[in-house]
Amino acid sequence: MNRSKALLLAGVLAAGTVVAGAGTGAAAADPCAGSGPLPRTCAQPGDLIDVTLGELHPTQAVLGFDQVFYKLGRYGSDRDEAAGDVNKRFDDWCETNGQEEAASAGPGARLDDPSSFSCTVPVGQETAGTVAPMKTAVIGPGGKLYLTDGHHTLTSFLEGPDGSPRMHIRLRVTDNFSTLSPGAFWQRMTAEKKVWLRDENNRPLGVEQLPDRLGITHFRDDPYRSLVYFTRDIGYEVPDGATEFLEFSWGSWLRGEHDTGAYDLTAPGPYLDLVKRASTSMAALAPDAVVDDGKTAAQLGRIDEWNGGKKETGGEFAKLGKPLSDPKPGKLAEALDYKARILPLPACTTTVTGPRNGPLVVTDGVTCLDRAAQRGPVVVRPGAALVVTGSTVDGPLQADRATAVHLCGSRVGGPVVVSRSTGPVRIGGPGCTANTVQGPVVVR
Repeated sequence: MNRSKALLLAGVLAAGTVVAGAGTGAAAADPCAGSGPLPRTCAQPGDLIDVTLGELHPTQAVLGFDQVFYKLGRYGSDRDEAAGDVNKRFDDWCETNGQEEAASAGPGARLDDPSSFSCTVPVGQETAGTVAPMKTAVIGPGGKLYLTDGHHTLTSFLEGPDGSPRMHIRLRVTDNFSTLSPGAFWQRMTAEKKVWLRDENNRPLGVEQLPDRLGITHFRDDPYRSLVYFTRDIGYEVPDGATEFLEFSWGSWLRGEHDTGAYDLTAPGPYLDLVKRASTSMAALAPDAVVDDGKTAAQLGRIDEWNGGKKETGGEFAKLGKPLSDPKPGKLAEALDYKARILPLPACTTTVTGPRNGPLVVTDGVTCLDRAAQRGPVVVRPGAALVVTGSTVDGPLQADRATAVHLCGSRVGGPVVVSRSTGPVRIGGPGCTANTVQGPVVVR
């Protein structure tokens, strides 16, 4: 089988899907020479591969949460259906899958059941134009999949009304580095700038600090990344052939120009004022001004005229600021409406990270398990609180008369029982990635 040519260079693109499998007979010596299902390690640049959200490994540790909140607010609304359209999540899924946009989605349609809706471009009839917006991945050692573009979109799918780690989507392969050792792999990824190793404060990170899976709970929030999203088509435009992590480069520059901490990012007025100031400073840059890591404003899509040359009462800026009461509310209003539904976390008095052996008994204060591996059961006594995010608990979790219990994006190897809580209990829900629990979950 000749896979030397990338699908993007074909006249009419075939699906190019590569799925896990193994050849037999003569193909056993060369697993990529068979005609049946092929291992992921056979994928070549340009191939389109079918994946599940749960098998993807992030290449960044931060997200702009408000961007995800906008998507989730829109996905959970019936506004599109009331206007006679399909919900935006179906358009986004079809575009991400290389199929342009949704053609139909009847009552009961769900993203986790592609047979329940249709896209305008059938699988197998993709073109270079429909494949271009697809999200991308690199094949790493052992055939692991590393997502290099689409962290916000795929996290929104996962956290959406019909999302789960089992949801399928297709990605476009940009590179196959599966023959490299893990050390050489990360050296190559870093050298080719296919990984973003900075935290929410723009400080350096090690690859071991990257999340191991998707889900908003597993990421840190970078308000500058959200700010860049809202300035799109006002202060910059995504250029053709945009490189990975373009928005983070803008965010790094804006961090030195504007203080997000000086604005109330839960209120539309101050937030919109920040967007205006940030986008104005972006558009005012000289085209050859260096923004970040040697990239110029022109290379990063700096817009020629702020807001497309329109006054603030028109263009994309005016659309962004429309209130939730408008028939077509702006992205900012939808993001803030969803954000307001998220329960605040209590401040930690004790934080556990990494491995911890033995039973954990919380007797007072607020104990937080943050990306921890708790090897033993957890018991929360009356008057104490527990926050578990992105962690594993090898054993049951029990809380009685706790002041708060938050369990997000975690795996519990036993039942979860929360009784007579005197404060908020959050087990999944808005802003809280679903958990995997080996046993019943009882809240009483």
